[in-house]
Amino acid sequence: MPRIAVGGFQHETNTFAPLPADWPEFEAARSWPGYTEGDAIFPTFAGLNLGISGFIEAAKDWDLVPLLWCEAAPSGTVRQSAFDRITGRLCELLSQTDGLDGVYLDLHGAMVTDDFPDGEAEILARVRAIVGPDMPVVCSLDLHGNLSRAFFERATAVSVYRTYPHVDFANTGARAAGLMAKLIERGAPFAKAWRQLDYIIPITQQSTMREPGRQLYAMLPDLEQGGVTSVDLAMGFPPADVPDNGATVYAYGSDQNAVDEAADKVMAALEAAEDAFQNPLIPAGRAVAQAMTLAETATKPVVIADPQDNPGAGGPGDSTGVLQALLDNGAQGAALSMLWDPDTAAQAHLAGEGSEIEAELGGQFEEFGGPPIKIRAVVERISDGAVHYTGPMFGGGVGQMGKMACLRLIHDTADVRVVVASNRAQNADLACFSAIGIDPLAQRILCIKSAVHFLAAYEPIAETVLFAEAPGANPCQMDKLAFTRLRAGVRLGPKGPVFAGP
Repeated sequence: MPRIAVGGFQHETNTFAPLPADWPEFEAARSWPGYTEGDAIFPTFAGLNLGISGFIEAAKDWDLVPLLWCEAAPSGTVRQSAFDRITGRLCELLSQTDGLDGVYLDLHGAMVTDDFPDGEAEILARVRAIVGPDMPVVCSLDLHGNLSRAFFERATAVSVYRTYPHVDFANTGARAAGLMAKLIERGAPFAKAWRQLDYIIPITQQSTMREPGRQLYAMLPDLEQGGVTSVDLAMGFPPADVPDNGATVYAYGSDQNAVDEAADKVMAALEAAEDAFQNPLIPAGRAVAQAMTLAETATKPVVIADPQDNPGAGGPGDSTGVLQALLDNGAQGAALSMLWDPDTAAQAHLAGEGSEIEAELGGQFEEFGGPPIKIRAVVERISDGAVHYTGPMFGGGVGQMGKMACLRLIHDTADVRVVVASNRAQNADLACFSAIGIDPLAQRILCIKSAVHFLAAYEPIAETVLFAEAPGANPCQMDKLAFTRLRAGVRLGPKGPVFAGP
């Protein structure tokens, strides 16, 4: 029976975002469980849609040794003290474990710390210092990983999410277990290949529910035959000022020529698809006006995404551009979720349901997302912020949003409700409305702070989906980001300009 150590340490780092990730962010539960160690891992992660959950289920007949698992919401750089504390404890637990046949790690692929532009490569360097160069170390990774050659060399094999929205976290962990099983059976490493694309794909253009992403990921399973065991594509995480920003292809198998050929086919398809990546952004005012026109005859809500303030990509979640556009256009039957504003949430709780409050809403980082908006509002509902997810991505989990409130704004022409929360989280589940008393199906316009993940839950109930361009810390046009550390020759977006250096 294989004896495998299992653990995980995840963060998606937007190096342009204002909020760092320190130890408390990894310790606390938000959309996923908080810091978990030892045997508590098994009951905590049972049945969840996470990589470690899928690996554990697929490897339930093995002797699994739990280490630790933690993650923090996407944000700015990971504080070095937090990284060293968590990685140090992971390695301490690993060093106390004897007789291992392999190590599985549930990582992200786009972690940047104060000292390391590639956090995952550093994690593997420290793990390798304990287990040596030959032990199988298999990782499951996010589709948005910025994956370096150093990471590629230190990992024995990886599996990468194949859906965006990520509805296959657990399936990816199960595929990692399959790779581990094959490595143990072989008793030798795979032949492997790594390729890196020469242009950065904006995050709003990466969805596998849209073309060309749908076709690109559909081709991967067909390549896994003959001497090829596994082929994966990571699209990259654009708002990261690191040399290895961008898409990479990983392939593994028993035949080096076949593995290289499979990787080359995926890379050729990526290069051929460059013209098909289209910018979906519409200026916020025009997006709201278009939504209002569509809503007049629609039988379902019109959904407006606010991707450039996506907390799931490191945005604070407090920008006011889309909200201001709703008010300026006199939008009717509109609801926005979620706006990060702990002070207003606390004020609403103090006032109580049915009370009227005056507040300055949002805009805590005015330089990124615009100024706060002075409002008067009726507090329609308050809650402790426990959001029981039901959708395809987070379903089965419980988000912890802290003090939460539904505010109906008092306005001369607009009818708008805003969900404010005390903890940052993107809206990728209908429960982000229903948990605070708003029926999303009964609204004319739904405004969502998310880039793409919301599509899994919201597109099935939407008349149409619009992507608004409003200020935020997650710019989705690459030439709007002040890169200084990218590799030479990489282009800023499909058909975009070549990075010219600092």
